[in-house]
Amino acid sequence: MSANHDDHHDAPDGHGRALRLGIGGPVGSGKTALTAALCRSLGPSLRLGVVTNDIYTTEDADFLRRAGVIDPDRIMAVQTGCCPHTAIRDDIAANIDAVETLEERFGPLDLVIVESGGDNLTATFSRGLADRQIFVLDVSGGDKVPRKGGPGVTSADLLVVNKTDLAPMVGADLTVMSRDAAAVREGKPVLFTSIREDRGAHSVAEWVAGIVESWRHQHSHSHL
Repeated sequence: MSANHDDHHDAPDGHGRALRLGIGGPVGSGKTALTAALCRSLGPSLRLGVVTNDIYTTEDADFLRRAGVIDPDRIMAVQTGCCPHTAIRDDIAANIDAVETLEERFGPLDLVIVESGGDNLTATFSRGLADRQIFVLDVSGGDKVPRKGGPGVTSADLLVVNKTDLAPMVGADLTVMSRDAAAVREGKPVLFTSIREDRGAHSVAEWVAGIVESWRHQHSHSHL
């Protein structure tokens, strides 16, 4: 993967640009719910922006605006009109434009969340777009899903297994999911959550806050 090519774009206060966090995963896994939860938890302490991707609608952006988790103007919707992979991995220009518009309008920002359209297990973000990636699975897909792997499951910086509250109803074994995820991810972190029960997704928010802090530290030093 290529190195980040635009680290030299300084924000107005001389700090490096915002960390760009990609959130991907299958349809219905809870990507928008996680984005809303992170806005709830991190909004009071971090300067945020959000870019959503839907194929033909602005549904996810509209959901976030209605949820009132962040200033509605800080949410931009990209209508990809094509396979969601394409807009986050191959032809990332529309997403880059949206991120840069948010930074120009509201910057300096600490974090811009880029939420992919719903996709399958092969979706990954271009490192030219996302500095870090979260991949969201949900328990209702069955406990065999982590075992199937796929680039999203194996290579994302964090794997989130959502809807743990449904495990008893769908006969999914969280222990098996945890063991299989650990095996295919070779030590990269996995967090289990139920955003319905924990509306701030606090364990995930803590992980994100940590990577933002590291990013800020690293990039403020690199511009001294």
